[in-house]
Amino acid sequence: MKRIITYGTFDVLHFGHINLLKRAKALGDYLIVGLSSDEFNAIKNKKSYYPYNQRKIMLEGCRYVDLVIPENNWEQKKEDIIKYQADIIVMGDDWKGKFDYLKNYCEVIYLPRTPNVSSAQTKSYLTKQ
Repeated sequence: MKRIITYGTFDVLHFGHINLLKRAKALGDYLIVGLSSDEFNAIKNKKSYYPYNQRKIMLEGCRYVDLVIPENNWEQKKEDIIKYQADIIVMGDDWKGKFDYLKNYCEVIYLPRTPNVSSAQTKSYLTKQ
Protein backbone atom coordinates (compact mmCIF):
# COMPACT_ATOMS: atom_id res chain seq x y z
CA MET A 1 0.00 0.00 0.00
CA LYS A 2 1.42 3.38 -1.00
CA ARG A 3 0.79 6.09 1.62
CA ILE A 4 0.65 9.79 0.80
CA ILE A 5 0.77 12.62 3.34
CA THR A 6 0.02 16.30 2.86
CA TYR A 7 -0.45 19.29 5.14
CA GLY A 8 -2.46 22.48 5.24
CA THR A 9 -4.97 24.70 6.97
CA PHE A 10 -7.80 23.89 4.54
CA ASP A 11 -9.87 26.85 5.67
CA VAL A 12 -12.99 27.70 3.65
CA LEU A 13 -12.68 24.42 1.74
CA HIS A 14 -12.82 25.13 -2.01
CA PHE A 15 -12.23 23.59 -5.44
CA GLY A 16 -8.48 24.17 -5.24
CA HIS A 17 -8.26 22.16 -2.02
CA ILE A 18 -10.32 19.32 -3.47
CA ASN A 19 -8.20 19.35 -6.62
CA LEU A 20 -5.00 19.07 -4.54
CA LEU A 21 -6.45 16.22 -2.45
CA LYS A 22 -7.65 14.37 -5.56
CA ARG A 23 -4.24 14.66 -7.26
CA ALA A 24 -2.44 13.63 -4.06
CA LYS A 25 -4.66 10.57 -3.60
CA ALA A 26 -4.05 9.57 -7.24
CA LEU A 27 -0.37 9.07 -6.36
CA GLY A 28 -1.13 6.20 -3.99
CA ASP A 29 -3.66 4.22 -2.01
CA TYR A 30 -4.04 6.02 1.33
CA LEU A 31 -4.10 9.78 1.90
CA ILE A 32 -3.23 11.29 5.28
CA VAL A 33 -3.89 14.99 5.81
CA GLY A 34 -2.02 16.90 8.50
CA LEU A 35 -4.47 19.66 9.39
CA SER A 36 -3.02 22.76 11.03
CA SER A 37 -4.41 23.18 14.54
CA ASP A 38 -5.78 26.54 15.64
CA GLU A 39 -2.78 26.93 17.95
CA PHE A 40 -0.33 26.24 15.11
CA ASN A 41 -2.18 28.69 12.88
CA ALA A 42 -1.74 31.34 15.60
CA ILE A 43 2.03 30.71 15.54
CA LYS A 44 1.92 31.21 11.74
CA ASN A 45 -0.13 34.42 12.23
CA LYS A 46 -3.11 32.83 10.47
CA LYS A 47 -6.69 32.89 11.67
CA SER A 48 -9.11 30.39 10.20
CA TYR A 49 -12.76 31.14 9.64
CA TYR A 50 -13.63 27.63 10.83
CA PRO A 51 -12.09 26.12 13.99
CA TYR A 52 -9.99 22.97 13.76
CA ASN A 53 -12.80 20.52 14.66
CA GLN A 54 -15.06 21.85 11.90
CA ARG A 55 -12.26 21.86 9.30
CA LYS A 56 -11.46 18.27 10.32
CA ILE A 57 -15.08 17.17 9.80
CA MET A 58 -15.13 18.77 6.34
CA LEU A 59 -11.92 17.00 5.32
CA GLU A 60 -13.15 13.68 6.70
CA GLY A 61 -16.19 14.08 4.44
CA CYS A 62 -13.98 14.23 1.35
CA ARG A 63 -13.80 10.89 -0.43
CA TYR A 64 -10.08 11.31 -1.22
CA VAL A 65 -9.05 11.64 2.45
CA ASP A 66 -8.46 8.51 4.52
CA LEU A 67 -7.13 10.00 7.75
CA VAL A 68 -6.90 13.51 9.26
CA ILE A 69 -4.27 14.17 11.93
CA PRO A 70 -3.48 17.42 13.76
CA GLU A 71 -0.46 19.44 12.64
CA ASN A 72 0.91 21.22 15.70
CA ASN A 73 4.35 22.43 14.58
CA TRP A 74 6.70 22.69 11.60
CA GLU A 75 9.01 19.93 12.84
CA GLN A 76 6.47 17.10 13.07
CA LYS A 77 6.48 16.28 9.35
CA LYS A 78 9.52 13.99 9.67
CA GLU A 79 7.98 12.24 12.69
CA ASP A 80 4.64 11.79 10.88
CA ILE A 81 6.34 10.35 7.79
CA ILE A 82 8.01 7.74 9.96
CA LYS A 83 4.99 7.07 12.21
CA TYR A 84 2.50 6.68 9.34
CA GLN A 85 5.02 5.05 6.97
CA ALA A 86 4.39 7.64 4.27
CA ASP A 87 5.98 6.96 0.90
CA ILE A 88 5.32 10.45 -0.50
CA ILE A 89 4.76 13.91 0.94
CA VAL A 90 2.76 16.22 -1.31
CA MET A 91 2.75 19.99 -0.97
CA GLY A 92 1.60 22.85 -3.16
CA ASP A 93 4.27 24.28 -5.45
CA ASP A 94 4.17 27.55 -3.52
CA TRP A 95 6.32 25.59 -1.02
CA LYS A 96 8.76 24.33 -3.69
CA GLY A 97 12.13 23.46 -2.15
CA LYS A 98 11.07 24.11 1.45
CA PHE A 99 10.60 20.43 2.29
CA ASP A 100 13.41 18.91 0.22
CA TYR A 101 15.13 17.97 3.50
CA LEU A 102 12.50 15.22 3.84
CA LYS A 103 13.83 13.39 0.75
CA ASN A 104 15.86 11.18 3.10
CA TYR A 105 12.57 9.79 4.46
CA CYS A 106 10.21 9.70 1.47
CA GLU A 107 9.61 11.11 -1.99
CA VAL A 108 8.75 14.84 -2.01
CA ILE A 109 6.32 16.08 -4.66
CA TYR A 110 5.21 19.68 -5.18
CA LEU A 111 1.94 19.95 -7.11
CA PRO A 112 0.90 23.09 -8.99
CA ARG A 113 -1.78 25.16 -7.31
CA THR A 114 -5.17 25.40 -8.99
CA PRO A 115 -5.16 28.74 -10.85
CA ASN A 116 -7.40 31.62 -9.75
CA VAL A 117 -8.65 30.10 -6.49
CA SER A 118 -7.50 30.50 -2.90
CA SER A 119 -8.92 30.75 0.60
CA ALA A 120 -7.84 34.40 0.76
CA GLN A 121 -9.77 35.19 -2.45
CA THR A 122 -12.82 33.33 -1.21
CA LYS A 123 -12.78 35.10 2.17
CA SER A 124 -12.32 38.47 0.48
CA TYR A 125 -15.25 37.85 -1.85
CA LEU A 126 -17.51 36.66 0.97
CA THR A 127 -16.78 39.65 3.19
CA LYS A 128 -17.73 42.06 0.38
CA GLN A 129 -21.18 40.51 0.01
